[in-house]
Amino acid sequence: MSRSERSLPTSYFDDLYAGNPDPWGFESKPYEREKYAATLAALPRAHYAAALEIGCSIGVLTAELAKRCDRLVALDAAEAPLARARQRLAGQAHVEFLHGRVPEDWPEERFDLILFSEVLYFLDGEDLKRVCERVERSLRPGGDVVLVHWLPETDFPLSGDEATERFIAGMADVLKPLAASRSEFYRMDTLRRVD
Repeated sequence: MSRSERSLPTSYFDDLYAGNPDPWGFESKPYEREKYAATLAALPRAHYAAALEIGCSIGVLTAELAKRCDRLVALDAAEAPLARARQRLAGQAHVEFLHGRVPEDWPEERFDLILFSEVLYFLDGEDLKRVCERVERSLRPGGDVVLVHWLPETDFPLSGDEATERFIAGMADVLKPLAASRSEFYRMDTLRRVD
């Protein structure tokens, strides 16, 4: 399987959702339900003042995460899934949805939780470095970062392990690992800001 050398463009995600409103089976696959439950269980705190979810898609995890945040900003590169996410969380004024692609489109505020659920491997090495810079700028002291990444082979620019290890190495002066786990299909890493 040949890997993309560059970060996947927004058009990749637009095309994916044009063919299927839930291409990864977030609403239907037992894998996704189990992974979301594990992600929520991995959050070090019961409640967060302000959280950022990168790659929210159709908002299945967003709906659960919103219950544990005073404010939640959920961002996705494709507009079609954001429309469904907005419908799913209609009436929840503390949740804001943003259409954008990281690292270019990053909200100008501070967060005490940043969640990357199966997104960092869509980026090439340079964009991943820029994401690290954005996280350093926007994560509050003592704030948490949770990374969840698919492990089997893909054609994305980075594997799940590569994306995670590069992020952890790039943030080594800022974040310390709190917990790590692996299943057959994904790994989960939790880190906390120490400076």
